[in-house]
Amino acid sequence: MRILLVEDDQLLGTTMLDMLRADQHTVDWLDDGQQALNALVDEHFDLALLDLTLPRVDGLDIVRHTRQQGNQLPIIILTARAELEEKLQGLDAGADDYLTKPFAMAELKARIRAVTRRKSATNRNELILGRLALDTASGQLTLGTESVTLARSEFQILQYMMRHPDQVATRRRLEEQLYGWEPGAESNALEVHIHHLRRRIGKATIRTIRGVGYLLDSQAACGDPECP
Repeated sequence: MRILLVEDDQLLGTTMLDMLRADQHTVDWLDDGQQALNALVDEHFDLALLDLTLPRVDGLDIVRHTRQQGNQLPIIILTARAELEEKLQGLDAGADDYLTKPFAMAELKARIRAVTRRKSATNRNELILGRLALDTASGQLTLGTESVTLARSEFQILQYMMRHPDQVATRRRLEEQLYGWEPGAESNALEVHIHHLRRRIGKATIRTIRGVGYLLDSQAACGDPECP
């Protein structure tokens, strides 16, 4: 899961970053409200953890703007604002949960699990494209009668491409799904993951767009020329 962490307390941010990455999440950390607003417009995330008191743009305004844009990204507010009225403002603005500081990391993990479960139940756990069925909760891929649980990297890539079929996914965008904005991959790592996915779902299903990236071909995923 790719998480946007927006927190200007450096010590708390570092602690959360380490904890989330230890749980195998891809995490991008910002400490500025305007930068967070721009990132939510330009990038794809699976969850946002959002402080309210931020430089330049307040967290409540970020929540409101995100929802006004039709973005249903799960958002958990993390803040020292503990008054009931402020909590209600956050939830009414469109946040999915509200956790007051200080909090235990175990509780944050539980809140993340609860919010993502609720969103999965609302949006369905399964992405389906032709013969491909991907359970976004378990990472299990079903192809015809065969099922396999994908490695995290393969799951992140395939999930993104199944959400954007027949659209070119640039190398940069796919690498961000795996590593966020932090460098951390060998130069050929993406090609290795794509190679493994092609062995599972068919070479023609993922097309190389030379010099740009890759495309998930919905017709090839269907496996039937008459498939709509």
